[in-house]
Amino acid sequence: MTSPVENVSWKHGVVLAALYFLTLAFHRLFLHPLAGFPGPRLAAVTRDFEAYYDVVCNGQYTFKIAEMHKRYGPIIRISPHELYVSDPSFYEKLYNQDGKWDKYDWAWDAFGAPLSTICTAKHHVHKRRRAVLNHFFSKASVASRIDIVQRSVSELCRKVDEFADSRSIQISLGAAISAFTRDVSIEFAIGKRYHILDALDLDADEATLPQTSGSLWQRSKHFRWYVSLMKRMPSSMVQKTGGDGVNAFVFFLQYYSTLAAAPPGDDGSGDTTTRTIVHEILNAQIPPAEKSPGRVFEEVGTITRGGFETVANSLRMILYHIYADPEVLRRLRAELAEPRRDRSQNDQGSSDISLRTLKKLLYLTAVLMEGLRLSPGLSTRSQRIAPDRDLVYNGRVIPAGTPVGMTTLLMHHDPALYPDPKRFDPERWMDMDVRRKAEKTYAPFGRGTRICLGMHLAWAELYLVVAALVQRFDFQFDPAALADLECSSDQFIIGTSGRDGLKTFVSRVPV
Repeated sequence: MTSPVENVSWKHGVVLAALYFLTLAFHRLFLHPLAGFPGPRLAAVTRDFEAYYDVVCNGQYTFKIAEMHKRYGPIIRISPHELYVSDPSFYEKLYNQDGKWDKYDWAWDAFGAPLSTICTAKHHVHKRRRAVLNHFFSKASVASRIDIVQRSVSELCRKVDEFADSRSIQISLGAAISAFTRDVSIEFAIGKRYHILDALDLDADEATLPQTSGSLWQRSKHFRWYVSLMKRMPSSMVQKTGGDGVNAFVFFLQYYSTLAAAPPGDDGSGDTTTRTIVHEILNAQIPPAEKSPGRVFEEVGTITRGGFETVANSLRMILYHIYADPEVLRRLRAELAEPRRDRSQNDQGSSDISLRTLKKLLYLTAVLMEGLRLSPGLSTRSQRIAPDRDLVYNGRVIPAGTPVGMTTLLMHHDPALYPDPKRFDPERWMDMDVRRKAEKTYAPFGRGTRICLGMHLAWAELYLVVAALVQRFDFQFDPAALADLECSSDQFIIGTSGRDGLKTFVSRVPV
C-alpha cells in the first residue's frame, strides 16, 4: 500500500511554494496596511528589491530611493514594511525628543551588537542605556578631558612634519587622520593609549581609507545568519574566504575584545583612576544583566569604532576643500592669526589656540559646518518607529509601528535648501539668520532621542585638528583626490570610490 507521503512529488512542493508567494504578494500589494502608499510594486512585495541594490550593486539603494522619489512623490513605500519621506519639513517631526521612538531592529541587528546602546531598538531600553553614558560624553566632560585630543593633535602634527618639504615622498593624510581619530576615541573611552598613529607607515601603498563595516552590514541585513557565521568561523578561514570588509570585521572582534577586557584606565603607568565607559556601566544603578561582559564588549566596540570612522571622513572632506580653494585657506589663516597673535603678546607661552576661542571664530565654524554638510556621519537612512501612535504626513496616516526613514546626506544635498549643493561654500553659514533657519534641516550628527552620543568630542576634534594643520602646513592634493571623499555608495557611513589614502606632498608654513 502506498503511503500519502510517497504520492507527494517535488512538483507539488513547487506548486505549494508558488501559491504561498502569490498569496503573500497579493496581501502585501492589496491588503497590507501600507498598500495605499506609492512606490515600486516589486519593493512592496519583497526585500530582495533592496538586496539587489545593497549587495549586488554595492550600496546603491540610497541613491535608488532618491530616483524613486522623483517618480512617486515625497512619501514612498521602499520595502514591504517600510516608508521613506524626502520632505525636509517632516524631519523635525520624525526626529524629536517627544514621545517614544524605536529604531528598526531589522537594520540595526545586522551589526551583531544588539546589547550596545547604538544598536538598541526599543525606546525604553535605549533610554536606560543612554542615560548611563550621557554625562561621560557631555560638553563639560569633553572640556575637562580636552588634553586627550590636544595631545593626539600634537602627535598628528609631529607625524606630518616628518614628511614636510620632501619632494619625493607623499604622506597618506587620509590614513593619518583615521589613525588620529582612532587614538582619540579609544583613549577617551577606555583610558588606554595604543599609539596607532605612531605605528602607521604613512607612505606605504597599503595605507588606504578604512571602509570596512558597510559590506558586512549590507549582507547581514538581508542574510540574517551571515554575521553569526562570521563570528563563529576560525579567523584563518575567514581570511581565505572573506573580502576586505569581512576580514576587517573579524579583526574588529579580536581587537576590541582586548580593549573591553583590559583593566579600565590602565595605560601601563599604574594609574587606574581615569574614568572610562567601563566604569560608567559597572558603577551605574542598572540591572546586573546590563553589566555583563558581553554587553560591555559590545558597548566598547561600537562606541570606539563609531567614534573614528565618521569623524575621519568629515575631516578629510574639510581639509581637501580648504586647500583646494586658496581664498578659503587665506581667510582661515587670517582669522586664526588674530587670537594666536593676542596669545603671544600676552606672554601665555604656547601659541596654540584654546578650544573655547576656536569656537568663537565665525569663519572657521562656517568651514566646519560646510564640511559636515557635505560629509555627515551617515550615508544611510535612519528609520524611526512610533510604537504607540499613528503619524500623519500631508493628511496621510502612517500606521503605528511602521518604520519611517529619512537620509541626512540626501537632505544636505537638496538644492532647494542649499543652492549649488555640491559646492563647498562656507559663506552659506556666515549669516546668523541662515544658521538659525537651517537648524531644522541641518543634522550632521542626527537629531532627537538618538542624536550622536559623541557629538561634542567630534566637534572638539574638528576644531583642533583643522586649526593646527592649517597654521602649520601646506598640502598639495591631486584634484582627483575628491574621489576619496565624495559618497558613491552607502556603506552605512560614507562609501567612496577612491583608495589612495588622500596622498599629498607636505610643506611647512613659513613662520
